[in-house]
Amino acid sequence: MDLQTTTYLFVGASFALYLGIAFWARAGSVSEFYVAGGGVHPITNGMATAADWMSAASFISMAGLISNMGYGGAVFLMGWTGGYVLLAMLLAPYLRKFGKFTVPQFIGDRFYSKTASTVAVICLLTASTTYIIGQMTGVGVAFSRFLNVSSDTGIYIGQAIVFFYAVFGGMKGITYTQVAQYIVLIFAYIIPAIFISLNLTGSFLPQLGLGADLAGTDTALLAKLDQVVTDLGFNQYTTTSAGSMLNMFFYTVSLMIGTAGLPHVIVRFFTVPKVADARASAGWALVFIALLYTTAPAVGAMAKLNLHSTVNTAVMSNGDLYATESSLKNEDRPDWMKRWEKTGLLKWEDKNADGRIQYYNDATKNEIAKSKATAAGWKGNELTVNADIIVLANPEIALLPNWVIALVAAGGIAAALSTAAGLLMAISSAVSHDLIKNVFNPNISEKGELLAGKIAMAVAIVLAGWLGLNPPGFAAGTVALAFGIAASSIFPAIMMGIFSRTMSDKGAIAGMLSGLLVTLFYVFAHKGLFFIKGTDFVDMVGGVNGWFGITPEAVGTVGAIVNFTVAFLVNKLTAPAPKHIQELVESIRVPKGAGAATGH
Repeated sequence: MDLQTTTYLFVGASFALYLGIAFWARAGSVSEFYVAGGGVHPITNGMATAADWMSAASFISMAGLISNMGYGGAVFLMGWTGGYVLLAMLLAPYLRKFGKFTVPQFIGDRFYSKTASTVAVICLLTASTTYIIGQMTGVGVAFSRFLNVSSDTGIYIGQAIVFFYAVFGGMKGITYTQVAQYIVLIFAYIIPAIFISLNLTGSFLPQLGLGADLAGTDTALLAKLDQVVTDLGFNQYTTTSAGSMLNMFFYTVSLMIGTAGLPHVIVRFFTVPKVADARASAGWALVFIALLYTTAPAVGAMAKLNLHSTVNTAVMSNGDLYATESSLKNEDRPDWMKRWEKTGLLKWEDKNADGRIQYYNDATKNEIAKSKATAAGWKGNELTVNADIIVLANPEIALLPNWVIALVAAGGIAAALSTAAGLLMAISSAVSHDLIKNVFNPNISEKGELLAGKIAMAVAIVLAGWLGLNPPGFAAGTVALAFGIAASSIFPAIMMGIFSRTMSDKGAIAGMLSGLLVTLFYVFAHKGLFFIKGTDFVDMVGGVNGWFGITPEAVGTVGAIVNFTVAFLVNKLTAPAPKHIQELVESIRVPKGAGAATGH
């Protein structure tokens, strides 16, 4: 069976599965629509949470980022997994014990203020809408390559699928659909990695293959990769960092607390029966996420080695490898390159008209690599490879069977759709429950609220599709920006709501607004948006390194510090939380009956 037919079969079967589950698990009440009735098993919820979390960014982009960044890509592994530790230890059990449907509802009740709830909705909508752009773009990329349609058409198809199982099923339909999507995406990620690890190192486990010797040699895979990339003028793979030490620290912290503050992830812990189940769910989610995250470094390294092996050839001297040079002729480039060129994510330009693809680093300071390239007639790097194709193209680069390539296509689409559904659910509940029910129309009936939730979901799907079709100018950083927004606005408010008895409504509101504004201001100034380039501030923030070397992707940590600082300062200057709120906070944190045996 040819590749196109196999891909249609795999993707079509996965869609039929999702739609069948959605029909079976359709929501009939507000509780089922918002929190799946609150009766989801912890293992099921852990798997759904993992799918909700592992978006197109995790499945499609993360290994590509690691492949490009090398050692510096560890910030994503540390930040995103570390965030779940924070969730399990500091947030999930207490939020579940509070017993509300949504994050803005918790903030509104804890800080006894509809204004606080409304500000939380604004922060939630900003983070979720920003995040969803990347998911819809991922859907378009996967469809355009594997289903032989335009990316625009791919987004329309993705909208239709999500509309059916999210609008009709609500959180109940989304939960069980995400379980199926997790199974699809994890097999789609691990099976190609096993094949490639066996081919390159003979090791069945990619995690072990990353540190093993290449098959039939005494050369370690990473040592070979280091030599190949440095010969071409790129930085050494195993030592490249993500900027300064300060930036790497801030970047990691921003990803961690951003993860713990993402509303579509937090809401999953409202779907389990008991507080203990919320903690167990976070633990199971970590297990399921670890299957992909421990595999990603191996996928990134092996894909990079395979890519360079395709484009370049090893030059031997007395039996020893001493250099790598570009040698692939245009007419000899493999079919996978031709297929990906059609998407625009892989581009080749013959700058010196020699008919060969020369893949060197334009910015290299390696004089040996530069002189070798110049001697070969080099006039600039001729190959551009978008990091987002690394995982999707990896099986094709390694010449794996068609069914493996088709499985990866189904996995990439599943990853994007699962997170898109979770984000849309968070947006829908924020509008229907937190704005319409709690602010504008408190007397709305359950049936009316359910209808409002479905309408809000439908509008959000249309908006998400439009943003995917017309992404803003700073779309490349949208995922990191979403984490920064969650880190700087939502996470501090939840932490203070749980662990500070006296934090007032005014302190929380001031903190959220200041954290959000600082983060957005820095990102937009760095991108040169809304500000005139050439001014002292924009030059300082928008330079090569930014303010103190902090990149826009890491500024969420700065926003969180500002949030905490402003909140506590305002709290000192205003009346503390009322006594009944302080007692409520104490009851959330301390188990019922604690200290009874000692009389305290």
